[in-house]
Amino acid sequence: MNPKIKMVATTKMTMVKQKFTIQVAGIQHAKYAEIITEEMALSAKARGTGIAKRSPEYIITKMTEGKAVIALSSDGEWAGFCYIEAWSHGKYVANSGLIVSPVFRKCGLAREIKREVFKLSRAKYPDSKIFGLTTGPAVMKINSELGYYPVSYSDLTDDEEFWKGCQSCVNYEILKSKNRQNCLCTAMLYVPKEQPIPVSSRLRTDFKKNLKLFERWVRLKKYILLKKKRNKEKI
Repeated sequence: MNPKIKMVATTKMTMVKQKFTIQVAGIQHAKYAEIITEEMALSAKARGTGIAKRSPEYIITKMTEGKAVIALSSDGEWAGFCYIEAWSHGKYVANSGLIVSPVFRKCGLAREIKREVFKLSRAKYPDSKIFGLTTGPAVMKINSELGYYPVSYSDLTDDEEFWKGCQSCVNYEILKSKNRQNCLCTAMLYVPKEQPIPVSSRLRTDFKKNLKLFERWVRLKKYILLKKKRNKEKI
């Protein structure tokens, strides 16, 4: 895919139309790497969870490899970002680090970025399963629109390098205590049509119809796991 190809998303912000350029990131966007990593860290802290910490150098590498999508405002201001990671020799792909600048949140930009990085993932890794771990209902909804289904952790990559990334999360002890089979995050998976769907995914084919119910279940799971964590810390 030509990194110069641009896609424009138009959305509303407080009754004013804001135009964004969403494109495959390149070395010319390296100047935004530091602010992107800072916002990733702040967002993870606010949520009480998060992906592995990334350095500006790592983000720049993704840009130069053509494995990232960046959104810029009409004024050239950084607005959002997401990148691709491949695991298990390319059998699994993750769209990681989805972040939107606080200035441009709640205007539908995250959905547009997610769609573009998903398209990029399918173009670069057409035979790969695409997965994600998320605690956010909004991301779960976007994923479901793209064809993801909730699955068990055992349906994800067994690549140790991926799971090492969870060590920087404040809830890593929960994951470890559950033998890497459960945590606050919800695992979601997209499977190319020509491949068999995991059993755990088939059992939830009505996911889209019952998204609100599933979100309530996720909140209950978080409450129970965090309560157990707090009780353990008191001992």
